[in-house]
Amino acid sequence: MYRKNALTIDEQIHQLNRRGLITGDDSSHFLGHISYYRLAGYWWPMQKDPKEDHIFKENSKFSDVIALYNFDRELRIVIFDAIEKIEISLRTKLIYHLSHEFGPWWFQRLEIYQNVTEAEKTLLVIQKELKRSKDLFIREHIKKHSDDHRLPPSWKTLELTSFGTLSKIYGNLKSNVKSKDIIAKELGIVNHTFLPSWLQSITQIRNYCAHHSRLWNKKLPGRPKLLPNPPYSWKMMYP
Repeated sequence: MYRKNALTIDEQIHQLNRRGLITGDDSSHFLGHISYYRLAGYWWPMQKDPKEDHIFKENSKFSDVIALYNFDRELRIVIFDAIEKIEISLRTKLIYHLSHEFGPWWFQRLEIYQNVTEAEKTLLVIQKELKRSKDLFIREHIKKHSDDHRLPPSWKTLELTSFGTLSKIYGNLKSNVKSKDIIAKELGIVNHTFLPSWLQSITQIRNYCAHHSRLWNKKLPGRPKLLPNPPYSWKMMYP
């Protein structure tokens, strides 16, 4: 049974000192603005055995913990900026290519999906997102077309969906959907067999960035499939 009580900031500093971490006069300031366990992810590598006694290695400094924290914050900003470009590009290409291949309401056509059950779950998520939406273009569409019980067309509906939902939609498309390969190639991937794993990994990283979670030294749950012969050098291919 868990029996520990909350520690004051002074008690937190005393505990860190007792375990061998060198703190400074500004330590209480940082701990007053950044929680103990948020910072813990940055000092774990400084400990001899973070799972047992939590004793720090010699010359471990709180200032180094803060330096790592600030580096991680800047890293998330850079990565989030890059992911934004990928997300907008994927959204645009899904809407454009599939609307021309299957029509404005292609995302509701269950016959184009591999797993219909998963597609239905995704559509329920989309419907919930639409109901919550306060966007003027959605409200005006529903008002103007109240006799049409379909969702708004893809170029309106999918502007509201999350990157995770877009990733699921793409990954669940059948292999014989022509747009699936076209989108993969336009995003610099050889074909559709590789892109879903990349989108899943990017979605996970995006969520860490969006929720200000630690990204530095993080063991990510997914790994993208590596291309044996990448068609392009490793550089951002988006405007």
